[in-house]
Amino acid sequence: MDFWTNRINNFNKDLNNLEFKAPVNFVYNPLEYAKENYLEYLRKYGQGKKKTVFLGMNPGPWGMVQTGIPFGEIEIVKTWLKLDKSIQKPSRQHPKRPIMGLSCRRREISGKRLWHWIKSRWKEPGEFFSEHFVANYCPLAFLEKGGRNRTPNRLKKTEREQLFHICDKFLLELIEKMEPEYVFGIGKFAVKRAEKALEGKNVKISYLHHPSPANPVANRGWAKLAEKALEEVDYFRNSKN
Repeated sequence: MDFWTNRINNFNKDLNNLEFKAPVNFVYNPLEYAKENYLEYLRKYGQGKKKTVFLGMNPGPWGMVQTGIPFGEIEIVKTWLKLDKSIQKPSRQHPKRPIMGLSCRRREISGKRLWHWIKSRWKEPGEFFSEHFVANYCPLAFLEKGGRNRTPNRLKKTEREQLFHICDKFLLELIEKMEPEYVFGIGKFAVKRAEKALEGKNVKISYLHHPSPANPVANRGWAKLAEKALEEVDYFRNSKN
């Protein structure tokens, strides 16, 4: 069993011990039903040390929930990352949020913005992943009875604390494995969790605006915001790419 398979199996065991009550009615874990695609992502692009980890919050309904890949906009996953391993279905699905995998026709705007910026700057996956990686802090997606997405920070306190303890542990393992110099939290939540989980570690934690269409600032040109955030920490001075 390789390093990543062992870590994901242990991560899933811990997550499966959690219980969530209303208003959470459905919990999706793409690290289970899309595990093979996520493991392929780790094996293909998560090897070796990295300069930077870009860290998101948790899966979106038309991105990682469908593909298993963080910010996993369908076309990017299929045609640029070239990840097409089998994607199953969770045991319970909300009728408004079915898992269609790589045949899903909906597009995640956040993922499209993030990956298209990456693609435009680094051109090829090999160039980007030689120094960078994209991850999510929490692998679970939470849906309310009507199908509305519920973000991890809005869970009940006891649920939130138990979940964050497990996610902090996995994030720390990932950072210790990749040894990045920078962690860019995509959104304030990701920054806050990175600061907590990585306290005392020799890593620079910076903020990157979330590319969500719900963020008015991002709608005025998210790629420029990303460039500015990296330039503010003199990011490209010693970068190979």
